Amino acid sequence: MAVRVAIVTESFLPSVNGVTTSVCRVVECLHRAGHEVMVVAPRPAPRSFAGCPVHAVASVPVRQFPVGLPTAEMERLLPSFAPDVVHVASPFVLGAAAVVAANRCGLPAVAVYQTDMPGYLQRHVPGLAGRGAARTAWRWVRWVHRQAALTLAPSTPALADLRRHGIPRTALWGRGVDTAQFHPGWRGDAGTAALRRHLSPNGELVVGYVGRLAPEKELHRLAELAGLPHLRVAVVGDGPSAGRDRLTLTAAGLDTVFLGRREGDDLARAYAALDVFVHTGTRETFGQTLQEAAATGLPVVAPASGGPLDLVEHGRSGLLFDPDRAGGLAEAVASLYDDALRAGLAARGRALVAHRSWPSLVDQLLAHYGSLTAPAARAA
Repeated sequence: MAVRVAIVTESFLPSVNGVTTSVCRVVECLHRAGHEVMVVAPRPAPRSFAGCPVHAVASVPVRQFPVGLPTAEMERLLPSFAPDVVHVASPFVLGAAAVVAANRCGLPAVAVYQTDMPGYLQRHVPGLAGRGAARTAWRWVRWVHRQAALTLAPSTPALADLRRHGIPRTALWGRGVDTAQFHPGWRGDAGTAALRRHLSPNGELVVGYVGRLAPEKELHRLAELAGLPHLRVAVVGDGPSAGRDRLTLTAAGLDTVFLGRREGDDLARAYAALDVFVHTGTRETFGQTLQEAAATGLPVVAPASGGPLDLVEHGRSGLLFDPDRAGGLAEAVASLYDDALRAGLAARGRALVAHRSWPSLVDQLLAHYGSLTAPAARAA
């Protein structure tokens, strides 16, 4: 039976990040399966996506990021669309207004937790102020998610964190990976070969990072690799910390190439031109780029913290390093000069993500919707 879903998201195109990517894939899969979808997102946003209408609401820029404003428009949009369920992606400001509006309209709201805002504040605001900001953020997150009929966490560490902070009605829902877009076949592409020649003209080991360049991504950790021989780092992405990251890595003496933001086939080529993929952030609730790298056939290295704990089996599908131990990242990468080890980790990592397609993850999501929209659930 077709379901009507209103998706309210804190981030959408043209911004590209984990929240946007997840929402886009969910919209595509729901539409292809015959469900009706409406998206509500901050301006600027396209008028439609994947055949579904997109309603752009007023926003203000914060750190080059449009933040949707909680206006009365939400309470007009939801009743006019009459959804069976309101899917709220990474609720904090616009999403908080959506959860409240859904409750007022008698609609079940599914809150998809994705951004660890309290952890970000504690890490990046110094001293007592940071701890106080994190406590305040948790009070807000707790209030927002307690209004939701269900909160979905992307990883078991994130799920445990939510439950530890008193958020009820929680469940696990991971993220899919587009294995049709990201696969080892890109290594045979002429564009990939040209990029590879640029990055490794003399056979350098190419270690890559893909993602937003922002303080919470902790790219400064890559400076640790400066002492490793015959190695070049490729950074794919853009964001508010691009200038600072460039200065930090250059000052450390790290041979680094900044490739800027890439999407679609160009992003797939960038992954395929690497030898090793490194994820640096320690407060990630998931780690979508780890899945994309693994699907491309790369060995991955990530901190033993947060979402990567669900995605990387240390020594089997990749390597985890202790982010609190100096030299841990460099030690992990140094072991990957070994061609056989790289190949073995890459093969097992790719096998592990093969079943995590977006259609299968959206089937799981529909089951969560169904638990709230079934007659028995509505009666409760």
